[in-house]
Amino acid sequence: MEREDADVCEIHYVNEAHVRSARKALSPDREILSLAEAFRTLGDPTRVKILQALSVEELCVCDLAKLLGVSESATSHQLRVLRSQRLVRYRKEGKMAYYLLDDAHIDVLMKVALRHVREGAGQASGRPERVRESIGSVE
Repeated sequence: MEREDADVCEIHYVNEAHVRSARKALSPDREILSLAEAFRTLGDPTRVKILQALSVEELCVCDLAKLLGVSESATSHQLRVLRSQRLVRYRKEGKMAYYLLDDAHIDVLMKVALRHVREGAGQASGRPERVRESIGSVE
């Protein structure tokens, strides 16, 4: 019987040295959970639009609502979710609250992710870059 899954090993062999090396590189569980939650938060197209807009300039809720074509209440809800993950923050200027990306890392994360999408995930060839190496090159 021939296997249809060409993307799996044809034999069972565990390279213990590779497993140990990969295990050492894993972040602590609490960081993994926080990262997974951040990516879940980024799984919403409206939130991605907000982050893209804020990568250009600070905007208030009214501006963001107009840009997104949704209510100010819906925009505020999305901003609260983004704030809870420390992806955005706000600053007060008189009676206005302007939102901005929490830090430069968020801008880098969005740009790298967008570059990945534009390159086409299915077109990757060869061995993937290591996360730490690629992060080091964009800082």
